[in-house]
Formats: sequence, C-alpha cells, structure tokens
Amino acid sequence: MSDLLYAVNAIAQPMNFLILVAGVTLGLLSGATPGVSGTMMVVLLIPLTYSLEPDAAFLLLCSVYCSAVFSGSISAILFRTPGAPEAVATSLDGYPMAQGGQAPLALGISVFSSATGGLVGTLLLMAIAPQLAKVALKFGPPEYFALAVLGLSVITVMGANNLIKSFLAAGFGLFLATVGIDAMTGVARFTFGVTGLMGGIDFIPVLIGLFAVSEVLRRFMGDLTVREKMARVSSRLPDLKMMRTLAGTIARSSLIGTAIGILPGIGATTASIVSYSEAMRWSKTPEKFGTGHSEGIAAPESANNAAANGAMVPLLALGIPGSATTAVMLGAFILHGVKPGPLMFTEQSHLVHTIFAGLFLCNFLILIISKPFISAFANIIRIPYYFLGPVILLLCIIGSFAIRNNVLDIWLTMLFGFVGYVMEKHQFPLAPVILGLVLGGLAEQELRRSLIVSGGDWGVFFQSPISAVLLLAAAVSVVLSLVSLLRKKKQTAADA
Repeated sequence: MSDLLYAVNAIAQPMNFLILVAGVTLGLLSGATPGVSGTMMVVLLIPLTYSLEPDAAFLLLCSVYCSAVFSGSISAILFRTPGAPEAVATSLDGYPMAQGGQAPLALGISVFSSATGGLVGTLLLMAIAPQLAKVALKFGPPEYFALAVLGLSVITVMGANNLIKSFLAAGFGLFLATVGIDAMTGVARFTFGVTGLMGGIDFIPVLIGLFAVSEVLRRFMGDLTVREKMARVSSRLPDLKMMRTLAGTIARSSLIGTAIGILPGIGATTASIVSYSEAMRWSKTPEKFGTGHSEGIAAPESANNAAANGAMVPLLALGIPGSATTAVMLGAFILHGVKPGPLMFTEQSHLVHTIFAGLFLCNFLILIISKPFISAFANIIRIPYYFLGPVILLLCIIGSFAIRNNVLDIWLTMLFGFVGYVMEKHQFPLAPVILGLVLGGLAEQELRRSLIVSGGDWGVFFQSPISAVLLLAAAVSVVLSLVSLLRKKKQTAADA
C-alpha cells in the first residue's frame, strides 16, 4: 500500500505530471511521423534524462514508448504510411475506411482500442508481472515455432478471394526472410554478392515500400479525390453500440497482445499481426477485412498497446528486454544505477510502482491529448497531393535510411514500392508478404533449433503441451478455412 501511495504522490508532483504530458505529446509526434519511431525518440531522450531523478526519467521514457505505439496508426489510417511498424496491420482496414470518408471514426476506434488495450496490459503488468515472467521462461524453440505457424496459418483466411495469390504473396515474404547470413551456419544466402544484404532485408524498408511508396505511386497514377473526402479530419469515438460490438475483439486482442508482449524478443509488431489474423479467424464476416472493417482496426491497435506494456514484464521481472524499445530502456536503467530483475520488486519497489502508475495514467492522457493532436496533424491532408506526395516520399527515404544508415535500404524501399504497386494492380494482397517476412525468420530459426536439440526428432513439437496445442489450433484453422472456402464456391456455383 505504501508503494502505491508513493507512486500516486510522485505523479501528483507538478513537474512529474508535466513531464508525463510532455512525454505523451512527444510520443504522439514521433509515432505519427513516418521515419521517426518511438524507439528512436527514446534513444534521443536518454541523455537528457541523466540530470533527472529516476522517477521523472522513467515517467518520460515510458510515456513516450506507450503513446508512440498508438500514434503510428494516425498516419497509417490517413496516408497508409504506418508511422511505426506496430501499425502496419492497422493500415489494412484503417486506410480503406478513411478513403470511404470515415477517417474520424477510424481514428476514434484506434484511440479507444489503443487506450483500452493499454489499460488491460497495464493492469495485467501490475497484477501478475512476476508470475507471467515465469510462464514466458517456459517458451523454448518448439513453442516459438508453433506460435509462428499459428500466425502463418491465417493466410488461408486472408486468401478467401484468391487462395493462390495469397499463398504466392506469403511465399514471397517467406523468401525475403531467408536473405542474409544464416544464423545457424554462417553461410550467405541469396545475397548475390551484395555486402549490404549480409545482414538480411530489414523489415522497415519492406514495410515503407509496400505500403507507403506504392500508395504514393498509385495516387499519382490515378485520381486524387481521396483528399477531398478527408478534408476535415478529427477523431470521433465509437458509440456505445459499436463499443459493445468491438468489446469481444478488443478483449481477445488485448490478452493476445499482452501474452505475446511478455515473450522476450517478439514485440508489438508480431502481436498486432497475430491479433489481426485471429480477429479475422473468429469473425463471422472475414471477407470484410481489408475493406474498412472496424474489427480490423480494433484488433491490432488493442494488441500492440497491450504488448507494449507486456514487454515491460520480462524487463522489470527478469532484466530481459521484451522488445527493441525496452532493450534501449534497459540501458537507461543501467545509466541510472538501477538493475532490473527479480530483486527490483523489493529493492526498487517505489520506482516499479511509479512506472506502473505512469503507464496507467498515460492511457487516459492518450484519450485526452489525441483529439487535438489529430486535428492539428491532419491539417496536412489539406495540402495538395502533388506537394504532399513528394514530402511523404522524402520522409520514407529518411525513415528507411535512419534505421541502419545504409543507402541500400533506400533502394530497397523504392524497389518494394514498385513491387507493391504492381502487386496491388494485379490484385495480390500485401498483408501475407508482411506476415511471411515477420514470422518466417522466427519460424525457420526455431524449427532448426528444435530439430538440433532433439537430434532430428520431429516429435519434439508434440512433447510440450503448449506447442502441441498451438500446432493443433493452426491445423484446425487451416482445415476449417479450406472447408468454408469450398462451401462458398459450391454455393456460388449453385446460385449461378
């Protein structure tokens, strides 16, 4: 109880509260601006926190981290240019909804789902952090492989309109995941003598190219009427009826996001994609996904914000970063002389509870600050697209270069922009490419690790109850999806 009172008193201090508000604002700005991620903003702020007390320093860093995960959806919905990797799945339905003149509702669903998911993740973090960290330690190579397979199995649902094109797109993504030096053998694969490809194809250039650059090309090749439809943009929270409709999706996705966020090294991007796929799998109308469906916004947004809080569990309880941003924050803890781990809950309990309270309040601040921020940020939509398009393209170039300071990433961004434009022109879905790239590397490495440990025995995947259940769920999902697809084709043929 004393720790909780200390946390409330710490946040009630005027300077700490102002720091929290400033952190949320900076996080919203960094997440919404393509090429400037929350991770980058945290890196830039760490030197500035050296002169602050630990309470104020980590309130600032955590508020930036939490709000940046949400605000990536703003540019994803308005421009189909995800400001952060966590928002890639949001653009699949958010942008079509904005094109239909419902940008305020799409942004409102994103705000509501993000805040709700963040609150769920924070409450779970506060209640069962040490216990959840112990569960995460039970995940070995077989479990990680099974989790990746479960995520990939949704390709059969994504390909409801054209299963062959969906599988080809996913295969392309899986191929991209194999480029670079093999982590197991050290052999270069598909690099074609290009030194810059030795480290593999980074996720960011592919993401920016497929979704942002291709959209710029499409807009310049077609008409620019979308701008007029979205000329006045703010956020409008969903009404009570829609909230009740989305409640199940948000609850399920928040739990999925928290669980995946706890797993070290997985991150909110994977959580958002898996939650999107699960929302499609559970939906009674999966064919609506990708056309501007509200569940397609609520699922990834609630999941990625819950995962952001879940990633704090292994950091605080075990000293193991759960994501790229928490890896940077680990350095901040060390800078301030704080050692994350099991002893932190006893030796630094005041700081731990202050972080908990800060994350909890941060989600309410997102609800309050996001509306005026979106109204101000969305004014750039009024700029004629022949000015706005080149600016977006320039931000894409800067963002792709800033990740690794590699000129090759700029060329890859442009290349995948052209690839995305051609794929959409021929009605190939882009989501399976991202799904294959994100989960393909994880699936391959954990498959090979499992077989090395077991001496080539494939039964290792069924010895663990966790991996067995996940693989069984993936198999059942694929079979049910294929049966449903065949029934629809027969029904269509009978109607004809």
